[in-house]
Amino acid sequence: MNRTLFILIGLWTISLSLQAQEKWILKSEYLSKPDTVLVFKPDTYNDRKQYPLVYLLHGYSENYKQWSETTDLQKLADQYGMVIVTPDGYVSWYVNSSFDKGSRMEDFFFKDLVPKVHQSLSIDYKNIFISGLSMGGYGALRYFMLHNDYFNSAGSTSGGLNVDFDIFEKASLTFFNNTRVTDDLTRLLGNHLENDWHQYSISELLKRHKTKKEFLIDCGTEDILYPATAELKSLADSLNIPVTFMTQSGDHNPQYWSKSIEHHFVFFKQRLK
Repeated sequence: MNRTLFILIGLWTISLSLQAQEKWILKSEYLSKPDTVLVFKPDTYNDRKQYPLVYLLHGYSENYKQWSETTDLQKLADQYGMVIVTPDGYVSWYVNSSFDKGSRMEDFFFKDLVPKVHQSLSIDYKNIFISGLSMGGYGALRYFMLHNDYFNSAGSTSGGLNVDFDIFEKASLTFFNNTRVTDDLTRLLGNHLENDWHQYSISELLKRHKTKKEFLIDCGTEDILYPATAELKSLADSLNIPVTFMTQSGDHNPQYWSKSIEHHFVFFKQRLK
């Protein structure tokens, strides 16, 4: 094939992929700056049909583009016939901060983003899912447990599930060579010596809310956050809460997430009502 023609076809394909997306910029009283959201719809999308929905939450220090840069979201939307929505979570850990009134991400998600999604898209209310990586894995399980009636199921890959100062300080030094993670969490949650960070841990939420809906957790065996996922599996088993636990060789990186997220979509498809 002529090289110039090959490049043109490639650019045309990229253009088609971009046309299949929507990009929203949402101003909110709950956030100090607008939130950017990407929407991927199946290639067969039409307003006369209702579609399953998957929210994908990104990790710490990343943004709304992380998932689309990690894997082919348009391909997943087409293959599974699901709408995919990727909001920007900044470094919020997807919580409402009591110390920073411009970082009330949970309020933004449920009071601004969710209504916008259902006003703009044709969604099957019985089949709404959420997943995320690292900080987003924490956020996905947090929202699933606190708003269990809204979601069919949830997933977490490489989740930062234990909100613990020592664990996150070690992770911050490992990933960034500084304490930015615990510095940001201190701005959100207050000083860990004066405020109980552990109450935010997924294990504590699971004990309090005891969902009976099955969810998925996975983490690479070389990941610094692997112990938290394994511990959550043990806790869920002890509470007779249904959970699917998957693991494979891998670290805290896009190479692992690009493989793991495929399993989440298979898991969600198997739970369609």
